[in-house]
Amino acid sequence: MAGLALIVGGLLLWTVKTPFAPDFGTPGLLAPPNPLPQSTPQGFEPEGGLHSQQLQVPARLSDSRFDDRTLNLPPGFEASVYATGLTGARFMTYDTDGVLYVSQTKEGRISAVIDLDLDGAADEIIVFAQGLNQPHGLSFDGGWLYVAENDRVIRMRDSDSDYQADQTEPVISGLPSGGGHFTRTIGFGPDGKIYVSVGSSCNICEDDPRRAAVLRFNRDGSGEEVFATGLRNSVGFVWHPVTGEIYATDNGRDLLGDDLPPEEINILREGGNYGWPYCYGQNTADPKYNDPSKCTDTEPPAAELQAHSAPLGLRFYEGGMFPKRYQGALFVAYHGSWNRREPTGYKIVSINFDGETPVVEDFTTGWLADGEKWGRPVDIIFAGDGAMITSDDYSGTLYRVAYIGLAKIK
Repeated sequence: MAGLALIVGGLLLWTVKTPFAPDFGTPGLLAPPNPLPQSTPQGFEPEGGLHSQQLQVPARLSDSRFDDRTLNLPPGFEASVYATGLTGARFMTYDTDGVLYVSQTKEGRISAVIDLDLDGAADEIIVFAQGLNQPHGLSFDGGWLYVAENDRVIRMRDSDSDYQADQTEPVISGLPSGGGHFTRTIGFGPDGKIYVSVGSSCNICEDDPRRAAVLRFNRDGSGEEVFATGLRNSVGFVWHPVTGEIYATDNGRDLLGDDLPPEEINILREGGNYGWPYCYGQNTADPKYNDPSKCTDTEPPAAELQAHSAPLGLRFYEGGMFPKRYQGALFVAYHGSWNRREPTGYKIVSINFDGETPVVEDFTTGWLADGEKWGRPVDIIFAGDGAMITSDDYSGTLYRVAYIGLAKIK
């Protein structure tokens, strides 16, 4: 059992306990961002390029296996544990009653996480459904929970309000399955259609046009079409609350060194080709193919991120709790590297697109300490009160980050 305490200026402000588990394997008013200029460097260290460091304060974590680990947050924020024991927690969504649902992909399970007294900590976790085929993306629509499994999309409903699914219906069948990227993410667009992200089956090759793509379907699962291609593994995507554009993370290929290729945030457009496997970054030809002609009509990213950071879930901030500087910012979870000599990632960043170029700032760091990871953030969602909830599939923990104000930190 570990203790989590926020310590500022030597004063203990709060304490909460959390166990750890082993590894498993709005008003946000933003102008549409401009693509990065062609001169943007193709690789940069976490402290370089467009990345800006912001003052942070520590929240100390203690555990027999992780002595004095710390999370770091901007001043005025505090972190607490929202729920534990959610082995392999991945993507999240809320129902209309404010109950949080979490996919536990490798467990084949979806859990309802319930905060009965609304005190910012879960009181009960109920298994909503289990025995599923690697459930990942979740989205509510019309009282049904839509679930993206490895090879299909289903919808499930709890008709007797016991937080357990008692109705299941197929929606989309025959999604490409297997391969190196097995997660499927789902979302409902402003057009009312279903969008499903399908990652590539390999590092730098693909024969199936339905992979390394985002697919689009009618609400009933009919009318399949490829919406965007050239996306090696866009695990997370979200719609801009003002423009309605789709912003998606994309994980670049391996085996080009520590700092290439950059990870990407892309703005997806219908029929857009985002380069993979032939190109990366600012339409740069991949050395495996070395064919610049393949890159002349590809879409450059809206933002480049440190290579091998593994950006996954992302959300725009639309709540009223965080300070003005975060209104409309895009928050991104970096799951962290496994293929870099010096590990990177394992954090949450904010991205501001207001200027000519996006500015990336650390928001929550510390899951990587002295080259050793003790947590891997996956997805981000904002509660009704504006607090941030982050899932961690390494420790099976959900964290809550809230703004309490500088006046409360003496």
